[in-house]
Amino acid sequence: MSTPSPAGPPWLGYAFAAIGAVLFAAKGILIKLAFAEGVDTLTLLALRMGLSVPIYVAVGLITYGRGRDRRAAVPGSAYLKALAIGVIGYWFSSYADFKGLETLTPQFERLILFTYPLFVLLFGAALFHEPLRAKPLVAFAVAYLGLAVIFLADFQTGGGDIVVGALWVLAAAVTFALYQLLARGGIAAMGAPLFTSVAMTGAAVVVLALFLVTHPLSALAVSGRALALAVALAIGATVLPSFFMSAALSRISAAANSTIGTLSPVVTLVLAVLFLGEPLRGVDLLGTAMVVGGVGLFTVFDRRRR
Repeated sequence: MSTPSPAGPPWLGYAFAAIGAVLFAAKGILIKLAFAEGVDTLTLLALRMGLSVPIYVAVGLITYGRGRDRRAAVPGSAYLKALAIGVIGYWFSSYADFKGLETLTPQFERLILFTYPLFVLLFGAALFHEPLRAKPLVAFAVAYLGLAVIFLADFQTGGGDIVVGALWVLAAAVTFALYQLLARGGIAAMGAPLFTSVAMTGAAVVVLALFLVTHPLSALAVSGRALALAVALAIGATVLPSFFMSAALSRISAAANSTIGTLSPVVTLVLAVLFLGEPLRGVDLLGTAMVVGGVGLFTVFDRRRR
C-alpha cells in the first residue's frame, strides 16, 4: 500500500499515530480502575456508549451533510449492514474484552487483542479467498508463543479464571477481526466517519437495551470517581484515539501506522505497573517482546507483499 498524500508534514502523522496508540493502551487500565469502584461490565459499557456515541453521531451527521450527493447513491441496506456490523465490532467485541479484564491483567489482555491481525489473515483466506502465505503465520507463531509464556505463568496463580478471561479476550480479538473484514465494503461506500457513526449507533442500541433489561436505571448513578473514569474511557480511550488514528492514516501509510501501534502493549505494561501496582516480571517482558516482535515481523512481511 502506498503512502497517502500527506496533509501536513509526515512527522505529524507519526506523532498522531503514537498518541493514538498510547491512548488506546490506557483503556484496560481505566477499565480495571472502574471495576475497583464496583462498576460492573454492562454498566461501564453503557456509560462508555452513552458518553461517546453522541460525538460519533455528530461527526457522522456533519460528514453526511457535506457529501449528501454521494451519500444519496448509498442504498438503505448499506446502513442496515453497518448497524449489524457495529453490533459485532463495537458491542460483542467490547463486551468480551471487558469480561476478560475481570480476571486478566491489562497487559495480558492488550497482548491477546494485539494479535487480531492473525484472525484477519485467516478469515480473509477462508471467507474472502485472500492468499494465505507461510511467512506471516511464522510471525504469528512467535507472537502466540509469547502469549503462551505469560499464560502459563498466570495460570499458576489464577487457574481457571485465567482460562476464562483469556477465552473472552480471544473472542474479542476474533470478532474484531471479523469486523475489520466485514466493514471494508461499508467504509468504501459510506466513508469511515459515517460508517463508524452508524456502526457505533447500532452497538449503542444493543448495549443500552441489554442494560435496561438487566439493570435498574439507577445503576448509572455511579460514584464521582467511577464517572470520571467512564468519561476518560469514552473520550480519552475511545473517541480521541480513533480520530488520532484517522488523522495519522491521512498522513502516513497503514503499514507505518501499524508499526507505531506496537507501542500500545508496551505502554499498557508500563501503565499497569505505575497505576495498578502490577509487578514487573521477567516473564511479562519476555512475552511482550515476543508478541510485539511477532506482530512487527508480520507488518514487515505484509509491507513487502504490497
